[in-house]
Amino acid sequence: MFSCCVSIPEDWGEPDAFYAIRPDCRDDVPTSRFKPTPGKTLSARRWHSSFSEEGHLDIARVLRRIQRGGVHPTIKGVVWEFLLGCYDPKSTFDERTQLRQNRRSEYERLKSQCKEMENTVGSGKMITTPVISEDGQPIENPSSNGANLGEEQLPDNKTDNVTQDKEVIQWKLTLHQIGLDVVRTDRALQYYETPENQARLWDILAVYSWIDKEIGYCQGMSDLCSPIIIVIENEADAFWCFEHLMRRVRENFKSTSSTIGVRSQLTLLSSILKTIDPKLHEHIENLDGGEFLFAFRMLMVLFRREFSFVDSLYLWELIWSMEYNPHLFSIYESDDSAKKDQDGPGNDDLMRYGKFERENVKSGQKYQEATLSIFLVASVLESKNKRLLQEAKGLDDVVKILNDITGSLNAKKACDEALKLHIKYLNLAKAA
Repeated sequence: MFSCCVSIPEDWGEPDAFYAIRPDCRDDVPTSRFKPTPGKTLSARRWHSSFSEEGHLDIARVLRRIQRGGVHPTIKGVVWEFLLGCYDPKSTFDERTQLRQNRRSEYERLKSQCKEMENTVGSGKMITTPVISEDGQPIENPSSNGANLGEEQLPDNKTDNVTQDKEVIQWKLTLHQIGLDVVRTDRALQYYETPENQARLWDILAVYSWIDKEIGYCQGMSDLCSPIIIVIENEADAFWCFEHLMRRVRENFKSTSSTIGVRSQLTLLSSILKTIDPKLHEHIENLDGGEFLFAFRMLMVLFRREFSFVDSLYLWELIWSMEYNPHLFSIYESDDSAKKDQDGPGNDDLMRYGKFERENVKSGQKYQEATLSIFLVASVLESKNKRLLQEAKGLDDVVKILNDITGSLNAKKACDEALKLHIKYLNLAKAA
């Protein structure tokens, strides 16, 4: 079931074989461009040889290879855990084993807590219709995704005492929306033909929605979580990997009655484009597109719609490797030592940063809010500069032109162009 996570002999064939597409959907999905390449792609053999006897990871060596050619499908899960800051490359095998066990226990505790509030959690099923009213009253006979979840499977009056809690009510109100989104997520993949796999995705999102009470669940999170549960077999490990990804992007999901969380990134995109291409920026503003809402989807789900499933995984690991900060784990763990090298890293230490983050550190922009994803959007706009200037007479034209990129982008070239724009932006900003 999880062939991408099993240790098998090196296979440099088609990556689509690891993430099989349903036959009836093959004509509806973009063609994958990424192909693992010996000597460029991080292989299982090279990955394992990058650890010392105690378990310390040579992260600089790993980053160089990922930035050249991505990660082989057989090891994506374990590599992503490091790229997202789940583990410190300076830690030992024993330290990581202990931390993994602690996290698995914590996930089971959280999942059990959710199961006490809603019995469907952990049942191998999921909810797609409301289970509670806004005033906290249980709704009888909620149905699942065809799994015949009946009233007899619900705990008898188990929610009577807890539904008065506003946090519980709010959480339960999201459960069916999570289910509806899960049903729509990556439905072209054979992986989700199995109801148990859909339920794994639903469980992780339901638990995350409970622990992040400020944001809860928002549409788009299922698109971010889905690849993770496919490349990481253990549900608890997949949960914590997703939770670390959300630490990077959760601000995008913060919304109020007057603004959306991703607006700050859209504002940065506008500022960056104004600096590197003032003519195109002015043209978009004249089309009443100054808020750059046409880029909303790209930033919210990290280009999932613009690339095939395989290519989006490749793009993500390129982004994460290029944005990598060697102190990420310590920053997440609130370790004061995380900043010990930040003021003046040497050349050797700089190589432990990804290409994008390295330029930020060298320029003194250590805590720059602009992510590589923003520069990716800017590079897409730049690549369509002539068409946008000549053909776009309104925002609908902008959207149409950008929609044409679906399936036609090369992830590596797009990242390389984004890096060039980043350096150009830093130089222009410094000169100004």
